[in-house]
Amino acid sequence: MSTETLALRQSLTRREFTLDAALAILAGCVITIADTACGSSSTSPTPTAAPADVNGVIAANHGHIAVIMGAQITAGSAVSLDIRGTATHTHTVAVSQSDLATLKNRQAVTITSTTEASHSHVVTFTPM
Repeated sequence: MSTETLALRQSLTRREFTLDAALAILAGCVITIADTACGSSSTSPTPTAAPADVNGVIAANHGHIAVIMGAQITAGSAVSLDIRGTATHTHTVAVSQSDLATLKNRQAVTITSTTEASHSHVVTFTPM
């Protein structure tokens, strides 16, 4: 074989070169294919941690306890808490849906209890 014939056999055509270059580039890529037919999506949402229980800090406290459970925050339906604890009387704290949404966003909520035994309490819930 002549040197000229050998040189022709080792050279690539422009088409072969382009194909080989494209394959080399694609070999280093990750291709993601998502099914979006009819509005569906194959991506899964990132899981978020469930809210923790939130203990209320009660002003002028004398034995009352206020806790909003994480499940109540997640459910998002208004709740009424009995904060009797070890006190000799009870108070009720009305926690609205809006309050629960605020807590879910990890922001503090302050609520005044019902008046019983001639007084009420200000309760502050601060999520961690």
